[in-house]
Amino acid sequence: MKADILHLIDIAGIVAFSISGAFAGMQKRLDLFGIFIIAFITAMGGGTLRDVLIGDLPVSWMKDTSYAVIIFISALAAVLFNSTIRNYQKLLLIFDAIGLSFFTLSGIQKGVDFGFQPGVCIALGTFTACFGGVIRDISLNNIPLIFQQKEIYATTCIIGGIVYFLLLKLQVSFMPADIICVVIIFLTRMLAVRYKLRLPVLYKKSKSGDGE
Repeated sequence: MKADILHLIDIAGIVAFSISGAFAGMQKRLDLFGIFIIAFITAMGGGTLRDVLIGDLPVSWMKDTSYAVIIFISALAAVLFNSTIRNYQKLLLIFDAIGLSFFTLSGIQKGVDFGFQPGVCIALGTFTACFGGVIRDISLNNIPLIFQQKEIYATTCIIGGIVYFLLLKLQVSFMPADIICVVIIFLTRMLAVRYKLRLPVLYKKSKSGDGE
């Protein structure tokens, strides 16, 4: 039962990040092949890093080819609805936040399954959620969101992970803890974008006003 839930969480994250990757590719006006490649690395980059770090080899997408099919279908759906999309940036942010939420939980739960301490599990969740986006942004010649000072990104994963383990400490059952973790990460990320919540700024703004 737990394995089935973890698999569904993985699929939800893959769908969300595949769509966000496809939107990012279309925003850069890539061809169809380029869009699918960006969708794939966005969806599987973080999970690949996680599996390599914990020695769960071959990595998940090599063991289960259905992941590639899910990525293809999700990216294709984004492409087919391309003509009705008016704001790539807004949709990219929404699906990125959804993927961030589910992949953080997926990474945390995999760490729990391997018997790691909470701090390590939260780190695995953060890697899983963020690394695919890092590869996506670098591939598209953008500064990765995780490194920008515009609003918090990886911190939302850490906050969600801390809340998750606090809930388990309070003997909240796994299912409600999972749902609360996902909702908190999603809402925190969206509120960070809406209200430009960020960590303390280290650099002064330049005279031209481009200090961020």
